Amino acid sequence: MDWIILAVLLMTAACATAAVLARDPVRQAVVLALLGISLALLFTALQAPDVGLSQLGVGTALTPLLILLAIRAVRGRGRQR
Repeated sequence: MDWIILAVLLMTAACATAAVLARDPVRQAVVLALLGISLALLFTALQAPDVGLSQLGVGTALTPLLILLAIRAVRGRGRQR
């Protein structure tokens, strides 16, 4: 079981690094969704499935969706002027 936790920790670290290094906000939102999935897997591997499910819903689906909608709204205002 330790090797699963190590693998998911490495995946989480890689996703977090990719989120920081991404320049485009749309790409950041997509990488943030991947980070949410990896965190949900990590919580599940650490025997906290309720926290993992919450992370899956909020961190993987809702937060990136809100970020993408905000980007769309901001970019849409720039085109109207």
